[in-house]
Amino acid sequence: MDNNHVLITGGAGFIGCNSADRFLSTGHTVTIYDNLSRKGGESNLHWLQERHGAEQLRIIRGDIRDYDHLATAVQEAQPGVVLHLAGQVAVTQSVNDPREDFEINALGTFNVLEAVRHHAPGAAVLNASTNKVYGGMETVGIIRVGNRYAYADHPDGIPESFPLDFHSPYGCSKGTGDQYTRDYARIYGLRTLVFRQSCIYGQRQFGVEDQGWVAHFVIATVLNRPIAIYGDGMQVRDVLYIDDLIDAYQSGIERMDELRGEVFNLGGGPANTLSVWAEFGPLLEELAGRPVPVSYGPWRPGDQRVFVADIRRAEALLGWRPRVSPREGIRKLYEWVAANPELF
Repeated sequence: MDNNHVLITGGAGFIGCNSADRFLSTGHTVTIYDNLSRKGGESNLHWLQERHGAEQLRIIRGDIRDYDHLATAVQEAQPGVVLHLAGQVAVTQSVNDPREDFEINALGTFNVLEAVRHHAPGAAVLNASTNKVYGGMETVGIIRVGNRYAYADHPDGIPESFPLDFHSPYGCSKGTGDQYTRDYARIYGLRTLVFRQSCIYGQRQFGVEDQGWVAHFVIATVLNRPIAIYGDGMQVRDVLYIDDLIDAYQSGIERMDELRGEVFNLGGGPANTLSVWAEFGPLLEELAGRPVPVSYGPWRPGDQRVFVADIRRAEALLGWRPRVSPREGIRKLYEWVAANPELF
């Protein structure tokens, strides 16, 4: 096992390429395992190759649904860290094709764990899960405060102890991988961590309407494309800038031996929240220097009026906290999109 070698499934994606860039910049060798099915993947790989060359970066075109191919890649790489980011990422797509969603998110995560168990059992495994494992949270009291919704009884956000409720095929498939990752630490002694992530945003994010809404709104604003708001725009999310997320990944790797098998909520927390349009819209108009028109549609089924992660446990055990405010992070994303319109 090469402790300096990081294997990243989904490494050509938004979180994956930024993670690869961080690890390459700090002297690690990185293997990216990706089927390049997502928009922007080829561009992200080209960006990494321009920045770091080929010596420390290896790219394998492969699909986590193909266990034999994945297992061979893990066996040959002998990574010290496996960052599992590959996945089907949209609730709407999971409803349209639940079998594909299951095979990618549930079976794919199982394949990653099995490949590590058999061929690199000492590797640290970080699994990017989602706050959607908590479901629609219909029993949580919601109040309106000005132009946003808020929790009536959870001022610090939703903790890891909140009951799981796998709502939607996406919630079921991601929740399955989440629990398998946790249990492989208990049953097989693998060094695993699960990060239940909120809205992550930043440069090199090719957001679309049903996934990556922060980047989607920014891209649409820069390129004068239409924006549709589902609901009243006062829904609240905690948002986390990509650099802050990767800081948490690194903290988890450093503390893996004491934290193996743990689950953490990772988001902006109460200090980094944004209502989907009532607050985000004026910020975008300020950046664009003009009004940004939108249309409104009905609420999407199961849409949470509020999700804010309680990140106190991550702060205490990982020694981590978000450092980039929504205003600063969105400005950075806006400037990147404005400087690279040809990518979209």
